[in-house]
Amino acid sequence: METKRIPFMDKDFLLDTEEAKTLFHKYAEDMPIIDYHCHIDPREIAEDKSYESITELWLGGDHYKWRAMRQCGIAEEFVTGRADEREKFRGWCRTLSQAVGSPLYHWSHLELQRYFDCTLPINEKNADEIFDICNKKLQSGQLSAKKIIKMSKVKVAGTTDDPCDDLHWHEVIAEDRELGCKVIPTFRPDKVLLVEGAEFPDYISRLGSAAGMEIKSFADMKQALSARMEHFAAHGCRSSDQSTVMFPCERMSEGECDGVFKKAMTGCEITERERLGFITETMLFLAAEYKRHGWVMQLHFGVARNTNTRMFAAVGRDTGFDRIHSSAPVESLAAFLDELDKTDSLPKTVLYSLDPNMNTALDVLAKCFNEEGVCGKVQHGAAWWFNDNLGGMRAHLQSLGEQGVLGNFIGMLTDSRCMLSYTRHEYFRRILCSFIGGLAARGEIYWDEELLGDMVKNISFCNAMAFFGLEA
Repeated sequence: METKRIPFMDKDFLLDTEEAKTLFHKYAEDMPIIDYHCHIDPREIAEDKSYESITELWLGGDHYKWRAMRQCGIAEEFVTGRADEREKFRGWCRTLSQAVGSPLYHWSHLELQRYFDCTLPINEKNADEIFDICNKKLQSGQLSAKKIIKMSKVKVAGTTDDPCDDLHWHEVIAEDRELGCKVIPTFRPDKVLLVEGAEFPDYISRLGSAAGMEIKSFADMKQALSARMEHFAAHGCRSSDQSTVMFPCERMSEGECDGVFKKAMTGCEITERERLGFITETMLFLAAEYKRHGWVMQLHFGVARNTNTRMFAAVGRDTGFDRIHSSAPVESLAAFLDELDKTDSLPKTVLYSLDPNMNTALDVLAKCFNEEGVCGKVQHGAAWWFNDNLGGMRAHLQSLGEQGVLGNFIGMLTDSRCMLSYTRHEYFRRILCSFIGGLAARGEIYWDEELLGDMVKNISFCNAMAFFGLEA
C-alpha cells in the first residue's frame, strides 16, 4: 500500500496530531513575540536599516551557517571573505541542500516562506532564482529592520549590551512611537570576569570612563558597575546575562579580591584559585545588585570558545569555532545559587547549559530554589545554541515536563544577530504544540483544550512577560 507523502513544510509542518494542530493554529500561531535574549545591534533598529542583499542578511554574521559551509569544503573567501555575493549565496544553497536534519534547513525555509513568500526548496539549482526574488523584495524597502519587527509581531526585544555602552541607540528607538516594540538593553558584564586576560586593564579603564570615575581597587570596580546598572535601569533594562565555561563558588575575602584586582591591573600572572575566587565574589556582588533592581539573571555556561587557534588568528572570535565544554560542574553552580539564597540575594534566574547531558540535573536543581508568589523562580532556559534544534527542543521539553513544571516555562528566544530569526519562535511553538498535543493524543494527559491552549499561550509569550516584569 502506497504511503501518502506529507507536504514539505506546509501549514501543518511538525504538527503530527489533530490536537497539535488545534493548539498551534488556534492558540500559538498568532501570539506576539517577546525575544528576551538576542544579539541584534540596536543601531540597525534605530536607523531602520535596509538590506541590499539576502547574502548580507543571511550570511553577514551567522556563524551557524559559516560552520556548515566550511564543513562542505567551501573556501573562507566565500564564507567570511570578500567573494561576490551571488557566489557566496550559491555556496550557501549548495551547503543547505546537503544539511538535511539540521535546524538551519528548517529555519532558512521558514524565513524564505514567511518574509519572501517563496516556497522554492533551497538548493544550488534554485540559488539564482531565490537570490533574485529575495533581493528584489529587500531593495523594494518592504523588509527594513522596523518593518520586519512589525510583521513578526515582536513586542519586546532584549539586546545584549556591554556595561560600557552609552545606550544611545536605545534612546533613539525609545522616541519612536510607531514601532510598537520595546527594545531594551541587557546588562552583559562578561569582560569584568576575565581577570586573567591581557585586555582586562584596558577594559577596566573603559568601564571607569563610562562610570565617570577612576577605578583603582576592587571596591571601585563594584562602584562603577553599580553606576552602570543605574544607567541601564533608567533605559528599561530588565535582565543581565553572563556567559562563561562554568560558574564557580570559591569564596574569597574583600582584601584578597583587591589583591587579585591589582595584580591583574599591573599585568601579573593570576593563579587559578585567584581567578575562580575573583569570579565568585564579582558574581555574588552582581547578583545581589540584580535582585535589588528586580532584574532577571541569565547564566550561560558550558561553552569552550575559539577551539581552532589558526582560524581564531585569521577571522577572530564568534566566527564558528566554539564547542560544547563537557565539564561544567553543576555542584559549583548549586553552591553559588545557595550562597545567594542564604542572604536573600538570589534574583530570578535562567540557566542555560550548552551540554544537553545536563538537562535533568538543571531541571532538578531549579526546583531547589523557590519564592512565594513567583512561578519558576529559577528556570531551565530554552535549548541553547547547539541544542536549538528539533531533537534538542524535544529533549528539553521532555526533561522539563518530567522534572519541572512545564506550564511555568518562559519559552523561546532567538539568541541571534539576524533580523529574520523570529521564525525560530514559530519553530519552537510548533514543536511545543506537537509535544503537548502528542501527550494528549496518546492519552498521557487529559485533553482539555482550553486549559492546554492557555498553557501554550503562556509558554509562548505571557510567562516571559510576567517573569521579566514587562507589560503587554
